[in-house]
Amino acid sequence: MISEYKKTDTCKILDIINDASLKYKGAIPDDCWHEPYMSEHELIDEFNNGVRMYGYHNNNKLIGVIGIQKIKDVILIRHAYTLASHQGKGAGSALLEYLLNKNQNFRLLVGTWKNATWAIRFYEKFGFILHTEEESTLLLKKYWNIPSKQIKNSVVLER
Repeated sequence: MISEYKKTDTCKILDIINDASLKYKGAIPDDCWHEPYMSEHELIDEFNNGVRMYGYHNNNKLIGVIGIQKIKDVILIRHAYTLASHQGKGAGSALLEYLLNKNQNFRLLVGTWKNATWAIRFYEKFGFILHTEEESTLLLKKYWNIPSKQIKNSVVLER
């Protein structure tokens, strides 16, 4: 079951994000890595900036999250994570399909770390096309508010 989560659910969402993000340790530059990967303050800022979060439940337990954020003429997919113990079992796919169905008439962009090849392959399975490094840089600067070091180490996929 998928439902929308609010700012009051921050702790539940952070449990998912910070558990799943451990997979990125070593795949992203050390100076971009920090623990926890996302703080409560950062997530609250995301909600305040218009990110809407959705969660996937299995046996009444939240096991995955995904967010969207409308920016200018696009929708960004934000913070898509599944508990490590549940990865590869369909929760992430169900969440992404849910958002794709809800946002069929929009240009969808997702950014991820360029060395996170598993994440890139995941989005490609759903018809997302990987932009070139030059195009990714332009899109990251236009639609995201992230540090230049992160831009240099990230890619953008589009559907």
